[in-house]
Amino acid sequence: MMGRLSGDQEQLFYAFRLEDRIPPQHLLRRIDAVLELDYLHQLLGPYYSHTGRPSVDPELMIRMLIVGYCFGIRSERRLCEEVSLNLAYRWFCRLGLEDEVPDHSTFGKNRHGRFRESDLFRQVFETVLRRCMGSGLVRGEGFAVDATVIEANASRFKRVPGEDVAWGEPTRQTRAVREYLTALDTENSPNNPKREPSALSPSDPASAWTTKGRLRVQFAYGLNYLIDDEHAVIVDVEATPARISKEVASTKIMIARTAERVGLVPKHLAADTAYGTGGLLGWLVDHRIDPHIPVWDKSERSDGTLARANFTYDSERDRYICPQGKSLTSTGRVHDGRTLYYRSSKRDCDHCALKPRCCPKGPFRRIPRDVNEHGRDHARALAGTQAFEDSSRRRKKIEMLFAHLKRQLGFDRLRLRGPTGARDEFLLAATVQNLRRLARLASPAQCSA
Repeated sequence: MMGRLSGDQEQLFYAFRLEDRIPPQHLLRRIDAVLELDYLHQLLGPYYSHTGRPSVDPELMIRMLIVGYCFGIRSERRLCEEVSLNLAYRWFCRLGLEDEVPDHSTFGKNRHGRFRESDLFRQVFETVLRRCMGSGLVRGEGFAVDATVIEANASRFKRVPGEDVAWGEPTRQTRAVREYLTALDTENSPNNPKREPSALSPSDPASAWTTKGRLRVQFAYGLNYLIDDEHAVIVDVEATPARISKEVASTKIMIARTAERVGLVPKHLAADTAYGTGGLLGWLVDHRIDPHIPVWDKSERSDGTLARANFTYDSERDRYICPQGKSLTSTGRVHDGRTLYYRSSKRDCDHCALKPRCCPKGPFRRIPRDVNEHGRDHARALAGTQAFEDSSRRRKKIEMLFAHLKRQLGFDRLRLRGPTGARDEFLLAATVQNLRRLARLASPAQCSA
């Protein structure tokens, strides 16, 4: 006999226990087993008043944000609705059936206030990272670095030329604009100091006008990940404008910060060719980190003339030797802060049989050499080794993290504006990805420890 719903929902009392309604293998139950937030109240204590009405528990807000980033709920208004309706979300946030869910406006006030002032999101990220380290998921020998483009919360149809913006107008003095103007006077300016930006966003001027990412022009930030290549645990994250130069420079910041804050220093670093600049390679070698990075080399020639590779560098006497055995020397003057020039003698070149192939358009040959060429030479020596090939293969794990972030977690556009807004969102996204990996890979004994 076909059954029918009774439609009777008039029962006043139910024998109901929220704990029993959450499946044992539910993602939030596994994340809850490895999540530690007991330190939040002590950390945030100085940022709350000692008088007045009790505020919303900061641990509740952090747990709700983790739910939002874990399940792709980007709107805080919608997040509050989902937590109110979903039993698993309520259980994870330590809310009973009759407990009130905070208003969505509470998140904005705390994000721009005490959460940002206390650097809370960085603290939460590093706490999860240390838990990954304690569970044996971080080997600490090989790191990989890469960046992906995340669209800014700025319309690509409302752009202005970089030199025509009147930032002094009161209507433009938003939080993101003030942050941008302050950063212009620091060493970490969001703009390229050698080039005026072709376009700026009036609402988020620190974002970069770029064609990277979705194969269309847009305002965007670069999400930079530094990962341990054993289990693809994210060891640091940095927000930059979506410019290659800024992304490469962030590598030094992340490596130095990881060493200072969690004591991790890699033996080698893997990256793609965009990171194979002399400055970064030299810095890595000087810090005793092997660069498993293809060298970005533009010295090859396609016109049949002799390239720099045809000349031998004599490090003891600081000179180049041409194929005919003649010397090319340098005055020692550094041009543009990074380049030395070595030139031959005109008398040697005038009667040389190789002159048509060496310097057909000039009286002598000149060879540029980066002041960090020792780093480039070291990277070239490592290329092709088994360790280099293994690092290149494991480096692809970072691309899988980016794909998971965008496709599974729905994180392809920012909601907050300004560099600090991008930083906060990136830290939360990286925290959630580490939590999911920790919950999946850590043993039950480690989860309960």
